[in-house]
Amino acid sequence: MAFEIERKFLVTSNQYKQVAYQKNYIKQGFLNSKKERVVRVRIKDNTGFLTIKGTSNKSGTTRFEWEKEIDLQEAKELLNLCEKGIIEKYRYLVKVDNHTFEVDEFLGKNKGLLVAEIELEHEHEKFCKPNWLGTEVTGVIKYYNSNLSKLPFSEW
Repeated sequence: MAFEIERKFLVTSNQYKQVAYQKNYIKQGFLNSKKERVVRVRIKDNTGFLTIKGTSNKSGTTRFEWEKEIDLQEAKELLNLCEKGIIEKYRYLVKVDNHTFEVDEFLGKNKGLLVAEIELEHEHEKFCKPNWLGTEVTGVIKYYNSNLSKLPFSEW
């Protein structure tokens, strides 16, 4: 079993783009978006992935995650079976000291939303916060991609 420990923040400016070392286009959908077991299909550039996530702990920082690379054509076919609300976004990778922030610039009905995530080794690990990092939204359900697919940012 693998557990991910991450914290999530709103992003206050586009400064992260100047220091990003990678940019990917992501399209994803959810075969199941129930919080007990989220099943996601993702295409990142030209690679397919199938991911299963479990329920988050109380703080929203830790949950089970299983991910496998799958055939690109199969990923495209699985996207057609997903629940309503496909997510599209650009993901920027930004190195800050010993950590990497993943900054998602959402497209479509979620355009205007910028969210940064950082994966940690343990829940209370210290990390440097760049000046473009805003309010923490770790554990705030409306910012989960599975919820953004059903209730997009443009409808808040």
